[in-house]
Amino acid sequence: MPQMAPLLWLNLFLMFSATFVMFIILNYFIKVPAKIEKSPSTPLKTEMTWKW
Repeated sequence: MPQMAPLLWLNLFLMFSATFVMFIILNYFIKVPAKIEKSPSTPLKTEMTWKW
């Protein structure tokens, strides 16, 4: 059974590493950011009555 040369292992490692990094980068940039809906301009104020 033939053995793989060390340089072939290095090529294989670099190819899989480059593929993995490209996959991660593409997944990061492909996602569409969710649009944030604007809340009402005036925040609702709730009065609190303290009984102490």
